Amino acid sequence: MAKQSWKPGNMLYPVPPVMVTCKRGEEKTNIITVAWAGTVCSDPAMVSISVRPKRYSHDIIVESKEFVINLVTEDICRVCDWCGVRSGESFDKFKETGLTEYISEFMDTPAIAESPVNIYCRLVKTEHLGSHDMFLGEVTGVSVDESYMDEKGRFALEKTGLVTYSHGEYFALGKKLGKFGYSVKKKTDNKNSSKKNNAGKRPVKKRSKR
Repeated sequence: MAKQSWKPGNMLYPVPPVMVTCKRGEEKTNIITVAWAGTVCSDPAMVSISVRPKRYSHDIIVESKEFVINLVTEDICRVCDWCGVRSGESFDKFKETGLTEYISEFMDTPAIAESPVNIYCRLVKTEHLGSHDMFLGEVTGVSVDESYMDEKGRFALEKTGLVTYSHGEYFALGKKLGKFGYSVKKKTDNKNSSKKNNAGKRPVKKRSKR
C-alpha cells in the first residue's frame, strides 16, 4: 500500500464541533465554536478546549474562570457554523441566532437550551501552547434534554442527531458499528442456545397407531 509523507499538521479527524458559552460580569453571553475539544480525565471529570488568544471569548474565559460546552446536533449545525465565523465583539450571538439561554444550578454562565447536552466547566489551568491556549476545565455538572430519556431512564444520546467535523466539513453521525468491547465478545452459539432453552422440557411422546 503506497503512502505519502506530509509535513506536521493536525489530522486527527473527525472531531466533535461544540458551541462554548462564556460570560463576563454583566456583559452579554457569548458563543464561540470550537473544534478542538476533548476528554482529559474521568476522575475528577475534566475536559479541554483550545482557543486562539486573539479570539474575543479567550479573555472572557480567563477572567470568568468558567465556560459551558454545548454539544451540537443537525438542527443547530448551521448556527454553530455561523458562531464560528462571526465575532461576539460585533454580534449578540444569542439574539442573532435565536438560541435560548438556559440558566442551570451549576454556574452563572448560561448554557444553550437547544443543545441536548450541556457540560459546565470550571477553569483550573491554562496551557500556553503556541497558536492556541488550552483551557483545562473541571466538570461541575451536566444537564441533558429529558425528551431523550427512554422508558428505562436511559439517556438516548444516539438519538439526538449529533454531528462531527472533519477537514473543514460537517457530517451527521452514521450507523452503529458496535459497542465498547464488541471486538472480544464471544458470539452466541445458536445450537448451544437452543439446547439451553429446551433444557428441562419433557420430550413429547408419539402415540402409536393401532
